[in-house]
Amino acid sequence: MTVQPPDPGVYISPTQTYAEVQRLVRTVDQINGKIDRILEDNREIKGDVSDHETRLRALELGETERQKRETMRIDELETRRWPLPALGAVAALVGAAGGVAGFFLR
Repeated sequence: MTVQPPDPGVYISPTQTYAEVQRLVRTVDQINGKIDRILEDNREIKGDVSDHETRLRALELGETERQKRETMRIDELETRRWPLPALGAVAALVGAAGGVAGFFLR
């Protein structure tokens, strides 16, 4: 039976270890930079979404300046419209009274 020599294994020099650690440091720094940009973009997106939500709620509740102006305008038009049917009724009564008067005065 022959005895095999022990496996010498893999030898990594301190220089190789240092170079690998430096490469890992650069990679981690790149990842940190990308994460920082993603977080900054995320904050901007949250601000935009919040602004849009606020504006949508104002639209749904009818609280925008344009909607308030339109509501006031419609209310004003509706208040001015009431005499028209009344004037039509008065004109019909006057016409009917004139017809009846004409019928009896003949």
